[in-house]
Amino acid sequence: MEYTILILLLPFLSFLTLGLGGKWMSHRTAALIGTVVLGAVTALSYLTAALYFSAPRPPHGAFATLMPYNFTWLPFTPSLSIDMGILLDPISVMMLIVISTVSLMVHIYSFGYMKGERGFQRYYAFLSLFTMSMLGLVVATNIFQMYLFWELVGVSSYLLIGFYYTRPAAIAASKKAFIVTRFADLGFLIGILFYGYYAGTYTFRPEETALIRGGAAMLPLALGLMFVGGAGKSAMFPLHIWLPDAMEGPTPVSALIHAATMVVAGVYLVARMFPLFIAYAPDVLHAIAYVGAFTAFYAAGVACVQSDIKRVLAFSTISQIGFMIVALGVCTSADPHHGGLGYMASMYHLFTHAMFKALLFLGAGSIIHAVHSNEMSAMGGLCKYMPVTHITFLIACLAISGIPPFSGFFSKDEILTACFRFSPVMGWIMTVIAGMTAFYMFRLYYGIFWGATPTQKISSSDESHHIPHESPLTMTVPLILLAAVTIVAGWQFILPFGHFISADGTAYDIHLDAAVAGISIVVAVASIAIATYIYAGSKQPVADTLARRFKGLWTAAYHRFYMDEVYQFITHRIIFGCICRPIAWWDRHVVDGFFNFLAWSAEATSDEIRGLQSGRIQQYTFVFLLGTLALIVLLLL
Repeated sequence: MEYTILILLLPFLSFLTLGLGGKWMSHRTAALIGTVVLGAVTALSYLTAALYFSAPRPPHGAFATLMPYNFTWLPFTPSLSIDMGILLDPISVMMLIVISTVSLMVHIYSFGYMKGERGFQRYYAFLSLFTMSMLGLVVATNIFQMYLFWELVGVSSYLLIGFYYTRPAAIAASKKAFIVTRFADLGFLIGILFYGYYAGTYTFRPEETALIRGGAAMLPLALGLMFVGGAGKSAMFPLHIWLPDAMEGPTPVSALIHAATMVVAGVYLVARMFPLFIAYAPDVLHAIAYVGAFTAFYAAGVACVQSDIKRVLAFSTISQIGFMIVALGVCTSADPHHGGLGYMASMYHLFTHAMFKALLFLGAGSIIHAVHSNEMSAMGGLCKYMPVTHITFLIACLAISGIPPFSGFFSKDEILTACFRFSPVMGWIMTVIAGMTAFYMFRLYYGIFWGATPTQKISSSDESHHIPHESPLTMTVPLILLAAVTIVAGWQFILPFGHFISADGTAYDIHLDAAVAGISIVVAVASIAIATYIYAGSKQPVADTLARRFKGLWTAAYHRFYMDEVYQFITHRIIFGCICRPIAWWDRHVVDGFFNFLAWSAEATSDEIRGLQSGRIQQYTFVFLLGTLALIVLLLL
């Protein structure tokens, strides 16, 4: 499979071509280049998956791990080096499918959504760089190579979130995303350095004999520090604050970031290091589950009251990533039948979530394109104006809510089953959060597509009425394709996911736990019914009454429980005010004062002795004679 190097080279060449020569291209040419290249990458990814998963394997064995390319880049010791290459195994091949599929849909969708935008060529160049970075991350052969592409993903997200660089909000959002994830990545880098030292390698599977003395005891610390980086990328609490503001970028970018690339990088990191977590750091893995559960609950609560449709979806993403993290964290072994079910469930939900969350964000973009607003107050009654967007958005809402036969039901049910096996308390907590998901998604659905249609305006400067309309084919075709995948991805006779990916690599037959499935369906249907009762009408007296009765809770949730304010207080009042200000005073008055004293004393001394360097020969002769006489006197004495 040497051709797989093209999966990375093609989008990189597209980035260079569009980035350097885009200003001489028309919008259509730039979009065609970016889209055709991604189409080729997608075809290569599907070919790789077909060849890889169709290869013969032992009856009860795992798929082979292949390295079509691997070369030593920076050697340190005979056993420790940084290599660069391509690693193909079940989860990396699966991620190639996810990334290329969603990215291709975003490229096609952007033909219509970004039409006429200034910087159109630059936008497609950044998309290519982003896609290449994430593809490089998932096929990395070692943790340091992963880190290099990890940082490229961060740079790419900064460029795309800040695409509208003339808007202060976009500038602030891009800087916020970059800074928060950089602090998290510092923990990742420190963890990598600990790992390299104590494991004696940067590969994902160190040999037991390669561990230095005490290395096994230090691996939990290294893995925990690595997860800090993953928590930043995947927006786990309290490092989640960058993700809602990332909505300032173009909506197709939100689909790419939230569905298939940046936010799942942390999940992929834990899955990639899963054998080490199970063998050396099971307690760290379980701690990760608790972080994920709290994050999922927190984000679901905030999503229940947001009015900006993209922010609802942003917090939904945070909550769903929490589900994936929990599924990995509740694993107690690598046997899918005895404690390893969560691994497969997490990867399965990553796959299905990528499709229906991309569908939700692209559907939101279609809605925003029609009404020119992100606020639900500017929407309502759009089902009769946008039938394709309405139906596809409804399919995605049913999938994320866990309603059969849509794909989200099957993947979420496996997560809930793994949680109940780990602990009944964890199972019920995640079931409640799943119910909250169904509630806020149908609150969003009814707020957009049902009720009365408010008067829409094209812009604040144009007072003419605007009738919403369906989006062009370049936008609706990706919606239809993603909706089709969302419908059938859970059907085991079409996609037996457990046969391809499991904790120990052996084939696993997915089968529903009747009790868990029954409970989750009842909870989901009840949550949808409550959302229908409260939000389906043109007026919402129940919602207004609840908002007044629980005003404090509603306000706190609307303001994200003031986490941004907490960060502002910690950074400005404590770090800047109590730590940085005294340091700055010491620097100005003590450090600068000391060096200023040295400069002053040197200058004063030079003023006193500069007469010795007058340039007059008579003076030099006189001083020379005086010195000579003084030496003679000293010698005679």
